[in-house]
Amino acid sequence: MSSVGELEVLLLLSVLRLGDEAYGVAVRDELERRTGRRLSRGAVYATLRRLESKGFLVSEIGEPTPERGGRAKRFLSPSAAGLEALQSSLRDLDRMREGLSDPAVEKL
Repeated sequence: MSSVGELEVLLLLSVLRLGDEAYGVAVRDELERRTGRRLSRGAVYATLRRLESKGFLVSEIGEPTPERGGRAKRFLSPSAAGLEALQSSLRDLDRMREGLSDPAVEKL
């Protein structure tokens, strides 16, 4: 199984949170709202494409909308492999934090 990096984890979690409303701009906005991180559109879209090429996301083109000048949104959802990779990464983080006794780390 391919591993996922920190940004990939955050974007997969954003896609999960947004459900049927997950598309590029909304995913970026959700990540920024929850983490305070400002990412360029290019960084977000490149990472979403990478997740799709790894088979961790699937996309579907929605209907064109007048608000977007007739352009359609590309909606995203995690694949079974994406959910498995995300769960694996989160378990790894939990195992690495487990048992740390440093007072600075205990606040995590």
